[in-house]
Amino acid sequence: MNRADQDFNEQFKPVAPPESYQPDASEQDKVLYALSQIGEGNAADVAAKLTEYDTETPPQELHRQAEQVLTGLYEKGLIKGNQQDSEISFNLSKITAPNTGGTDPDLL
Repeated sequence: MNRADQDFNEQFKPVAPPESYQPDASEQDKVLYALSQIGEGNAADVAAKLTEYDTETPPQELHRQAEQVLTGLYEKGLIKGNQQDSEISFNLSKITAPNTGGTDPDLL
């Protein structure tokens, strides 16, 4: 695999929230953990959850971090979001309803 392919794979690998909050984790991992704990929310909601774990960082900074991480992941298609008024409500949901179509084995 060439370098360009490796860079692409690294940038667009599936996201997975960590199992627990780690103070020394990356901003992305912290934001993903907070989002996983609330289920769905905008950047302000995620930042509010982050303040429960990180009491030393100013809330404005946590909001900026959450906004940057969530928007970046959403624009890459790595997390879902629903537009509500002028904000996006982000979530980590997966497809939970099965497809209703069928497959014709004779066409395979």
